[in-house]
Amino acid sequence: MTPLSGIGGAVDSTFDLLTLSLLPGVTPRVARELALRASLADALARPDDHADLVGPAARALLRTGEARRRAQDELRAVAALGARLIGRDEPDYPHLLRHVYDPPPVLYLLGDVAEGEDGHSVAVIGSRAATPQGATLARDMARQLAAAGLTIVSGLARGIDTAAHQGALEGGGRTLAILGSGLDRLYPVDNARLARAVAGQGAVVTEFPLGTTPLPGHFPRRNRIIAGWGRAVVVVEAAQRSGALVTARCALEEGREVMAVPGHPSAPGSAGTNALIRDGALLVRGAADVAEALGVTLAATEGGTDEAADPVFAALRTDAPRSVEDVQRRSGRSASEVLGRLTELELASRVRRLPGALFVRA
Repeated sequence: MTPLSGIGGAVDSTFDLLTLSLLPGVTPRVARELALRASLADALARPDDHADLVGPAARALLRTGEARRRAQDELRAVAALGARLIGRDEPDYPHLLRHVYDPPPVLYLLGDVAEGEDGHSVAVIGSRAATPQGATLARDMARQLAAAGLTIVSGLARGIDTAAHQGALEGGGRTLAILGSGLDRLYPVDNARLARAVAGQGAVVTEFPLGTTPLPGHFPRRNRIIAGWGRAVVVVEAAQRSGALVTARCALEEGREVMAVPGHPSAPGSAGTNALIRDGALLVRGAADVAEALGVTLAATEGGTDEAADPVFAALRTDAPRSVEDVQRRSGRSASEVLGRLTELELASRVRRLPGALFVRA
């Protein structure tokens, strides 16, 4: 790794950026500005020259060289975890993320990202308290989009995020999980197995140093990375006050496409998505709408034309209305899976709901 090139020079050292970003009270913006204003060697020699950017504790660490020792320890711990760092100057740092407001100086990465991958990435996010229908829709959407070559980005949270990662894995595609904590402090802990699967088929990513716990204030910062990583953000379910809406706002500010799945006006989990659509978000009913908006072609079997791949649709008739219980019996799927798939098919105008909770093919 080469040193910082001096006053006004380009930052090309991941180690130096890591050193600055580990200083107490130094935000990514301040770390970047300090790195651009002077070389790290100069900052170490004359920390008081940068008093307007670096607080007293950070100046003391710079003066003693402790900051560099901490960075070296951090690099060793990252390597022991089987992870690595990506600096903003490196080729595989996401191009789109590099140009958002306040981009992370360094990313901690468990797994791998491909250069240029952000150009075909889409975030699928939503409520932690997802309904069975919403989770099924998110999982199926992510599965189809991943099978079509899109990388699915989400936040590893319970609910819609979990369903999105699972769907991408099932589709044989790539998925990225963005954390609001350190790589060694996964949250929620019951998604540890899912995180390992994601790292094997993509990456688990964070800007936070090892040992960072998942504090509430970290998630808005996490959300800006989710919003800035790819081309679009799809919100499946979200209450009126939801972190998913924060991500959607970040996406809008960065010029990304925002899409949302509509829901019944009386459903609390649809209040946020319905508001997004009212304010101009693209209404989407499933993977086909997202693919069309992004210019992506879904595989024929993933589009739902193969009945063998869709036992719920295969259990329906055009001339004989069937109840949920009947569809469940004929398809061999659980009630929650049947309800979720029927909702998705209804949104896609492939089935019609009749009085008495009966369904027919459209």
